[in-house]
Amino acid sequence: MDYPIKEETASPKEDLEKMHAESLRLFDLVQAAQKEERKLCLEDRRFYSVAGAQWEGKLAEQFENKPRFEVNKIHLAVLRIINEYRNNRVTATFIPKAGETGPEYDALADTCADLFRADEQDSVAEESYDNAFEEAAGGGYGAIRLCAEYEDEMAEEEDAAQRIRFKPVFDADSCVFFDLGAKRQDKSDAKRCWVLTEYDIETYKQEFNDDPASWPKAISGAHFDWATPDTVFVSESYIVVVISEKMQCWSNRLSGEKENIREEDMDEATYERMAATGWVLDKTKTVKRKRVRKLLESGGGVLDDLGYIAGSAIPVIPVYGKRWVVDGIERCMGHVRLGKDMQRLKNMQLSKLGEISAASSYEKPIFTPEQIVGHQGMWENENVKNYPYMLVNPITDASGQIVASGPIGYTKPPTVPQAMAVLLQLTDQDMREILGNAQQGEQMVANIASKTVEMIQERLDMQTYIYMSNFAKAIKRVGEVWLGMASEIYVEKGRKMKGVLAAGDTTEVELMVPKAGKDGKQFLENDMSEARMDVVADVGPSSSSKRQATVRTLKELMAINQDQETATVLSSMVMMNMEGEGVSEVRDFFRQKLIRLGVIKPTEEEAKVVAEEKANQPEDPNAVYLKAAAAEAEANATQARANTLLTLTKSDQARADILKTLSDIDASEKDQALRALEMLLTASPSTTAPSVQAPAVTAAPAEGATPGQPPLTNAQGKYPERMPKFDASTAQKIK
Repeated sequence: MDYPIKEETASPKEDLEKMHAESLRLFDLVQAAQKEERKLCLEDRRFYSVAGAQWEGKLAEQFENKPRFEVNKIHLAVLRIINEYRNNRVTATFIPKAGETGPEYDALADTCADLFRADEQDSVAEESYDNAFEEAAGGGYGAIRLCAEYEDEMAEEEDAAQRIRFKPVFDADSCVFFDLGAKRQDKSDAKRCWVLTEYDIETYKQEFNDDPASWPKAISGAHFDWATPDTVFVSESYIVVVISEKMQCWSNRLSGEKENIREEDMDEATYERMAATGWVLDKTKTVKRKRVRKLLESGGGVLDDLGYIAGSAIPVIPVYGKRWVVDGIERCMGHVRLGKDMQRLKNMQLSKLGEISAASSYEKPIFTPEQIVGHQGMWENENVKNYPYMLVNPITDASGQIVASGPIGYTKPPTVPQAMAVLLQLTDQDMREILGNAQQGEQMVANIASKTVEMIQERLDMQTYIYMSNFAKAIKRVGEVWLGMASEIYVEKGRKMKGVLAAGDTTEVELMVPKAGKDGKQFLENDMSEARMDVVADVGPSSSSKRQATVRTLKELMAINQDQETATVLSSMVMMNMEGEGVSEVRDFFRQKLIRLGVIKPTEEEAKVVAEEKANQPEDPNAVYLKAAAAEAEANATQARANTLLTLTKSDQARADILKTLSDIDASEKDQALRALEMLLTASPSTTAPSVQAPAVTAAPAEGATPGQPPLTNAQGKYPERMPKFDASTAQKIK
């Protein structure tokens, strides 16, 4: 079935009449299909929550003049599920869609979460959640509703800002209905929805200026009674339609950006502004989009046409306990229905047992009227006054003679049938199997390991897991509907709104703040109109001792850990999971500690605080000393390199002076000086100056030459007969 296409937000009177007739016809079909199922849901909720409801129906007629006791064990079983939920609440988490990565998308996801928590807090969403969960757990069906309201009811309409509010829906099994074609559990595929509100006759007449007596007679033949002698029903009817909109595609010649704008939002001033900033109109196209239209209806007609509301989804979300679709009809139940027969049977047995116990426990004598006349008072007060004897009148025969005669019989004291004792035991066992044996988890047995206690608790939690899982699906849909509404409501540039962080602290969110990205392009921070997010609501087995189990596990890890840094992290995590009075500040302290250690990813606000602390924190004295020592060592190394270069330079100059001096003396003295210089250099291997080597020859060494030493020749290239004398005058010349 396709969605109908409506291009106008207001319809003429004839169209509204047709829409009203179609709405009543479809609602009649829904009522005919779901009436009995919803009636069972209502009976289940009454059964465990209303005193005396366990005897309603034919059973009450059989025990009309007898004791009717109620030992409501089902109430305790349902209450345990409710307490498990309240101890482990579920909320929605927003994450960027696949492919949209970057700091701006992460920041926008955090903004969505902050605004969502703020809307929950301001509209006391816990009441809506709790009511929906309790109705689903008890009867099988509940509902949550979202709507947009003005923050300031007294402000002018064009200046007023809206916020999204969460509203409870009471008796959802009797007043919330979706079209029969909606098969998805979250009703994301629904085309229509009706939310009924009951008014008394006088209130209805005053508020809507309408009299049910003036309604068309044909309405009385409908399956659902829109009006009774005492009450009138009014429906908030939601209709999903598809509308056609003309979109203008613009591109900026300067920056290359592209933007699509609805044609109805364009005016002359907008045209001039865009043309002046480099924008050019490329084309105009027609697009279709889903919208939700809201009508206020009664059995007599449309009371008010509220037009299109924010978002593209019906803002009513059902919550189920257990759900099936059988024979094309949606069926659901809570935790009560399967235990009702066992509970009734137990009440009957206890009532009968109480009746038996109240009867006399001994045999009573039976007399004729003649025997007891005149002595009634004595027999009536015998149990009180304890007479030593009792009197009766004598009985005479036909001749007038007294006949000795006692009572003509005795009554039998009532006895408890053996079958009743067995049946009581079986009834208790069946109720434990159906409702869950909560006593097993609540009973503390001596000398039992903590791990065994956890396993018992987990087994009990799995009996309630289906309710938590179905509620998580509903919360996921709540987040999706909220996001669709927020993308159309929270679009005022520069609007400052309240936000709530995950830790519960309040923050301020400014919408659509111009910012420059890493690539230099401008973008709008906190632009909710561009929020394309996935919504996640995860839930696991809901044990009330999950924090304690986490603490025990962390302590076990600390016992086997040898690393000091890891021990610090584990001990901080232990403190973060501690419960008790006044430990919230302690948990916050250790959270900040783990953030500074790099274990926990900080929020944007926490990251700013850490950065400011690092900027204002004085430098560590040890780090200052190490930096100074490193600088000094580098300076010393530089000075050592400079001294080495200076030494090499002086050595080169000395060699140059020696060679110059040698060039000024004769050949024999030069040979003798070179030999002496070579000996000096050989005796000083540590010197950095290069050795001076005599010219190499191939002749045999001369007489008196030292073996292994290169021979010295004279100026003619011949060996001298003897070594020249190296006296003081020669040394002076070398110097």
